[in-house]
Amino acid sequence: MQSPISVGDGIALAALFLSGYATWKTFKFNERQNELVDSQDRLNKLLLEKETGEALNSKKADLGATFIKLGSSKYRLKVWNKGKASARNVSLEFPEGNECLIQSDIDSKFPLELLDTHQSVELIAAVAIGTKSKHPMRLIWNDEAGERNEKLVYPTL
Repeated sequence: MQSPISVGDGIALAALFLSGYATWKTFKFNERQNELVDSQDRLNKLLLEKETGEALNSKKADLGATFIKLGSSKYRLKVWNKGKASARNVSLEFPEGNECLIQSDIDSKFPLELLDTHQSVELIAAVAIGTKSKHPMRLIWNDEAGERNEKLVYPTL
């Protein structure tokens, strides 16, 4: 009596299983490869956004202001640029009015033609007993990133 499965049939069946296994492993490998490509694309986009942001920040000035105390009763308003670019045509506005800065000092220094990185300018402040402690002011400047940049700051005494 002859067996229903010959040696050739066994080899063919084993080859079929091996082929199926290889196909499944290839499919799994391709899935992982696609995940890695997607991950690489996301990382490249994030890196591009970061570089674009840094390039834009290198063109921006970042102005700020604070009151500093000199001695027991002398105050100055210090306006500075901590950005990576120079600020041009810097001016000040006081939305709630100017109570403590001497207007002639402001007029002699502002609009300031150029405020370089890490440079500052000081204004004399006349502080009295009834002077309010918070003084909102708007800093306005031009830089490489754009014209008429504004920042509202609230320096306090």
